[in-house]
Amino acid sequence: MRFRSETSSDGVCEQLFTLGEIPGVLWTPVGATGTRPLILMGHGGGRHKKAPGILARAHRFAAECGFAVVAVDVPGHGDRPKDEEYDRIATENQARAAAGEELAPLIAGFQALVARRTVPEWQAVLDAVQRLAHVGAGPVGYWGISLGCGLGVPFVAAEPRVRAAVLGLGGVLASAEDAARITVPVEFLIQWDDERVPRAASLALFDAFASAEKTLHANPGRHGEVPAFELDSAQRFFARHLG
Repeated sequence: MRFRSETSSDGVCEQLFTLGEIPGVLWTPVGATGTRPLILMGHGGGRHKKAPGILARAHRFAAECGFAVVAVDVPGHGDRPKDEEYDRIATENQARAAAGEELAPLIAGFQALVARRTVPEWQAVLDAVQRLAHVGAGPVGYWGISLGCGLGVPFVAAEPRVRAAVLGLGGVLASAEDAARITVPVEFLIQWDDERVPRAASLALFDAFASAEKTLHANPGRHGEVPAFELDSAQRFFARHLG
């Protein structure tokens, strides 16, 4: 793990790093020492590790809760090199959707393909970050919606360190088996008028989670219109479950 830069603002320290070929960013409270909860955040499709939504949530979690937060660019996004296979599949999917094919199965298939690579990458990132003296091996949470949900469900299912997860804007097609293995508390977001993920598929994914504690947050609006107040709810959720 190699740190490339370090800056701070509003009480939050931001460290850019690379782990092998994986570019990432770690946020912690300025002057942090000792073990603390850590949240891994998964960005949306076409976004990157410092997308505005990721950045806003990371600063809130670090400054107001004292958490560490880490995000990385998934393959083909951000500072990662272009991936010819992923680009080809994405282009084919766009053409198929334009020809009238249902969008949700195409998205689900692509996310399942990418997840086979990102799950071990994210586990390696957790290993490296938790070895840092100002993070340590504390409890872990996960936050991810849209692509971050499609990749996050298999990750949370495979990673025993995760104690709580905020997920959403995802469907059941690629995730049913993994969702059935998730037993940690889940807060799940649905946009009632989502044009990308059918409402029934989102509700089926929520139903598939085996968690004894799971909460559904459904708001009116399209895929990209998650209300800002859901950040407040996520903050309370992680504070409750991660300490």
